[in-house]
Amino acid sequence: MMLIESDFSLLVIFRFDFCTIDSEKRPSENLGQVLFGERIEPSPYKFEFKKKQECKHVCTKAYDTTNAQDKGRLDFLKKGMLLNYQHHWIVDNMPVTWCYDVEDGQKFCNPGFPIGCYVNEAGRPKDACVVNSEFNDKDTFYFFNHVDITIHYHVVENEGTGARLVAAKMEPKSYKHSKVEAPDCTGGPMDLSNKFSGEFKIAYTYSVQFVEDKNIRWASRWDYILESMPHTNIQWFSIMNSLVIVLFLSGMVAMIMLRTLHKDIARYNQIDSVMERKLTEFGWKLVHGDVFRPPRKGMLLSVFLGSGTQIFLMTFVTLFFACLGFLSPANRGALMTCAVVLWVLLGTPAGYVAARFYKSFGGEKWKTNVLLTCFLCPGVVFADFFVMNLILWGEGSSAAMPFGTLVAILALWFCISVPLTFIGAYFGFKKTHPVRTNQIPRQIPEQSFYTKPLPGIVMGGILPFGCIFIQLFFILNSIWSHQMYYMFGFLFLVFIILVITCSEATILLCYFHLCAEDYHWQWRSFLTSGFTAVYFLIYAIHYFFSKLQITGLASTILYFGYTMIMALIFFLFTGTIGFFACFWFVTKIYSVVKVD
Repeated sequence: MMLIESDFSLLVIFRFDFCTIDSEKRPSENLGQVLFGERIEPSPYKFEFKKKQECKHVCTKAYDTTNAQDKGRLDFLKKGMLLNYQHHWIVDNMPVTWCYDVEDGQKFCNPGFPIGCYVNEAGRPKDACVVNSEFNDKDTFYFFNHVDITIHYHVVENEGTGARLVAAKMEPKSYKHSKVEAPDCTGGPMDLSNKFSGEFKIAYTYSVQFVEDKNIRWASRWDYILESMPHTNIQWFSIMNSLVIVLFLSGMVAMIMLRTLHKDIARYNQIDSVMERKLTEFGWKLVHGDVFRPPRKGMLLSVFLGSGTQIFLMTFVTLFFACLGFLSPANRGALMTCAVVLWVLLGTPAGYVAARFYKSFGGEKWKTNVLLTCFLCPGVVFADFFVMNLILWGEGSSAAMPFGTLVAILALWFCISVPLTFIGAYFGFKKTHPVRTNQIPRQIPEQSFYTKPLPGIVMGGILPFGCIFIQLFFILNSIWSHQMYYMFGFLFLVFIILVITCSEATILLCYFHLCAEDYHWQWRSFLTSGFTAVYFLIYAIHYFFSKLQITGLASTILYFGYTMIMALIFFLFTGTIGFFACFWFVTKIYSVVKVD
């Protein structure tokens, strides 16, 4: 049996009026598949192993443009072809791929094929219409109503007649069958003029053949799909570009730490006289009595740090498992399921970090702190997601999450994550932070333009974003263009580079601000690296207008709603990295300075 996977969109397979089967139950999906909208429908395309079939009739769809309902269904199909909507089929958990030649003699295998294509009024074929020279009528739609499916298998040794499927390939075709009720896969392409009116019938057919392939192993059956995606060279270019930035920042930080600070601190500590030491104080030494002063809105900062720590650990562990091969594309929905489960189980570190820093900031409202850590950031994400789900429900989309799944997510949140956060907060509040600060805050001198908060924050996010924007393109393609993402080794390496870049860029700017006698580093360090999320948001807007063909208000709201969720998570993630880097830097340099 073949399964049909509906695309992540506002449209379900039934509204496209394709051939369906109601006698079979829908296959169950895991949490990750439901969250990503990867809903699977049973298919009427059926075949038996090693049984060849030619021009097998599936169903016939009839339309009458004088009937408003039929005309609406036909117009819906036309709109889908204009937007290049695609079928996604699965056989034995393998995607049915359409392989075709591209430039330089390479072959590209697409895990999907279009429902049809369109030749515009100027006679220019769009999208898949370029594959057939017979598609040449102006202002005409062509339906891919026939597929030639080839199943590749190999016989399993020492298991008798057992065999395993190692590849499933297909070729979409268009036939205007001479006999619609008894299709024979002859005639020209199945076309429909945009100005057509009257009765119109589409017969859907398929052919199947089985080919034994002894060269493809079971463990390597996904390789022909993944290797056809020519992304590796671009990925290496991105990695090298990012490494150059990291080496530059590392050199700057090393120069500051080893040459400037080390010599400065050693010379300063060698002076025994208090008066002489005060005379030699300048720049960052002058604020040693104020640098650990609690920041404004310390409650909110500690909550952000707790949530950011939870996201950081979740991302690190998920990518680590993905690099080991546990979360490959063959395990559908495993990546998202793993991320959600890890986030739920990592409530303890979130509560611990939030409580510990809140107490170090002099906070006393520990109950409010714990509750905000449990509900503020997760609540914003869930509220946004719930609104998006309401829109999907209203549009009748297959990507809408069922009510039972929403209840299950709330149960995981309230029954597991929240208690674990309270446990972490309990241990966090038991820690003490004896910090010595001056009773009277030191006056901050007039700052130059580049040491003011806003310019520093804006500049701080440029370099981290420069390290990830190429990888970001492939991730957005995977999410919105239904392309497979499998290069988790590259992604994990870029993740490490992003952590290093955010840390080093924030430390550099923090050092410059301390030298300018500005000791308000806590919020600034968080926002400096967190501003990378703003560049991510700008890039996502550019991607929307330049790469996607999304029409309709509901689809646009969905795109930006989910993008805002990703931007918030990215903001907390990068902001937490920057804060911890600066916290380590400030603690390190001021712990070795003698304070009298």
